[in-house]
Amino acid sequence: MIKTVTSDLPTLLNSKGQPATVLVTGATGYIGGRLIRELLSHEYKVRVLVRDAARLNDYPWVQNVEVVVGDATNPEALEKALKGVDLAYYLLHALMVSKDFESKERELAEIFGSVAKKQKVSRIVYLGGMISNDDQLSPHMSARAETGEILRNSGVPTIELRAGVVIGSGSASFEMLRHLTERLPFMVTPKWLLNKIQPIAIRDVLRYLVGSATIDKKVNRDFDIAGPEVFTYLEMMQLYAEVAGL
Repeated sequence: MIKTVTSDLPTLLNSKGQPATVLVTGATGYIGGRLIRELLSHEYKVRVLVRDAARLNDYPWVQNVEVVVGDATNPEALEKALKGVDLAYYLLHALMVSKDFESKERELAEIFGSVAKKQKVSRIVYLGGMISNDDQLSPHMSARAETGEILRNSGVPTIELRAGVVIGSGSASFEMLRHLTERLPFMVTPKWLLNKIQPIAIRDVLRYLVGSATIDKKVNRDFDIAGPEVFTYLEMMQLYAEVAGL
């Protein structure tokens, strides 16, 4: 067994006492690809749903997973992907859609929840974003929150993990932070640099995702996950510059 950051966590077993069958969507994303490695270390039977199987060729785990090719908006493809699945990880998003991505996010969640219920999936784990109750939500964060609500109301118990900014080499948030700090010796600071964030390390996100598999099946709610410290984006950039010796 591969030793990973979640090796000490329990494994979800199916009705036969064997490691459960797990579907991972968003397998080619930053978090999805790392999550699969953790799940395989627990000997889960991992299935992935992708639009293009060729995108998996460079992943070291590709020979150890079952690949279903199809679009997540296609109920037939989803039925094939979710058949016999005990646990499904929902890591889908529609940010690359240029027009009305909110409707696309809603469609994805509604179809996924409906098919998961039909296929008698016992648990959905969804990774969303941390939401402030004090501020008006951006369209992106509003869509993330609505996705969680749709999945929780699907009839399949859903754990929604609301993460702060995920810190880890390769993550979109971290690479943007690094790019701005390393490339710009000075800059006129936009207002968003003063927004407060509560970052979380990718290792901790993976522990929460894998750990959610064995939470009581009756639990159907959201949880905020984050590190212990609150920064502004500007403070994060200054901290990175200090650590990097800039």
